[in-house]
Amino acid sequence: MRALIIDDEKPALLQLERLLQADGRISVAGQFTSVQSGLNHLLENHVDVIFLDIGMPEMNGLEAAEHFYRMQPEIQIVYVTAYNNYAIEAFELHALDYLLKPVDPERFSKTIKRIESHMQLSNMATTPITNPSMAMCFSHLTLMGPSGELKLKWRTQKVQELFSFFIHHTNKWITKETLLETLWPELGLDKATTQLHTSIYQVRKVLKEWGVGAGIEYAHDSYRLLKEGFVTDIELFKQDCTVHSLMAEEDWQRLDAALKRYKGDYLEDHDYFWARPLREELNQMYIEASLRAAGYEHQTGKSQQAIQRLLVLQQKEAFSEEICRSILIIYASMNNYNALLNYYNSYMILLRDELGIEPDVQTTQLYNKLMSEVREDANN
Repeated sequence: MRALIIDDEKPALLQLERLLQADGRISVAGQFTSVQSGLNHLLENHVDVIFLDIGMPEMNGLEAAEHFYRMQPEIQIVYVTAYNNYAIEAFELHALDYLLKPVDPERFSKTIKRIESHMQLSNMATTPITNPSMAMCFSHLTLMGPSGELKLKWRTQKVQELFSFFIHHTNKWITKETLLETLWPELGLDKATTQLHTSIYQVRKVLKEWGVGAGIEYAHDSYRLLKEGFVTDIELFKQDCTVHSLMAEEDWQRLDAALKRYKGDYLEDHDYFWARPLREELNQMYIEASLRAAGYEHQTGKSQQAIQRLLVLQQKEAFSEEICRSILIIYASMNNYNALLNYYNSYMILLRDELGIEPDVQTTQLYNKLMSEVREDANN
C-alpha cells in the first residue's frame, strides 16, 4: 500500500513518516506541506491512503477531501488533527479514521490495522469469492454467512431497523441525537434513550452471531458500525455498475452480474423513510445500467435478449418513454413490423388508460419514422 502525508507542519510530517517506516506495511509515496502539491501528485500517481491534516492554511482538510475523492474515489483518508472536536465532522465526510496530534504509536497501529482491514474488504469486492459473508439489502435485509442465510429472529422491528440504519451508514459516525430522532421520535428522551441502549445491545448480539468481526463503536456521544468481514450487495452493485463503456464481452458480463444482484428496490419490503433517497438513486442506476446492457446486446447480435431485458425493465418502469423508444428501435432493426405495431399500440393504450395522456412527440415521431423504414424495406 502507498500513502501520502500532507501537513503544513514539518515535525508532524516527520513523525508520521517515521511511524510508517517503523511499521513497514505502508510505503510513503510522497509528503507535502500543501494540499495543492498533493493534488498535483495524484494527477499522475495512484495512492491508497492519505494522512491529511485538517487545519491546513490554504484549504481546510475537510474541503480538500472532496477534491481527493473526485480524483480517486476509492482513496482512503485518515485525518490528523490537534482538535478533537473535528473528529465527528471528519467521519461524516467518509474518513476511514482520525489521529490526534501528537500521534500516539499504539493508536497509530490500530489505524494501520483498520486500513489493512478495509483494503482486504475492497479486494473481496473485486475478487470472486465462494460464499462471502454479505449483507443483502435489495428487497429486504438478509445476512449471509459462508454456510448460507443467517436465520434471525429480530427481538423487535426497531432492532432490525437500527441494524439496517447502521448498514446504511457503514463506517460513518451517527450521533445519538440522530438515532433517537430517526427511530424513536414519538418517545420522550428518557424512554427513547432506554430503547436505544437496549437495541444497541441486541444489534451487538446479532453481529456476534453473524461472526464477521464487525462491531458497534461508541465515542463522543455517537455510534458507528465498523465494517469488518463482510460486503454488501449494494456496494458490489455500485462497483460493477460503473462500467459505462461496454467495449468487450467481459464488460457486459460484469454489468450483467451487477443487474442480477438487483432482486428488488433497496429495503423496499421495510419501507424505511430514511432509505428512500438511496432507493431512488439505486433504482436509477439499475435503469441506466439495464439500458446500457440492452444496447450492447443489440449491437452484438443478441437483439432478442435485449428485448427481453427491456420488457422486464418496463414491468418496473411501465411509463418510461426512454425504454419504449429503445424497444421500438430494436424491433425495427429486426424488421419485425407486427411486433413494432403491437408494442407501440399497447404502450399508447397504457398511457391513455392509466394517465390520460399520449406518448410524447419524440416517441411518436420515432415510431412513425421506424414504421416508414420497415414498410419500405418490406417492399424492396
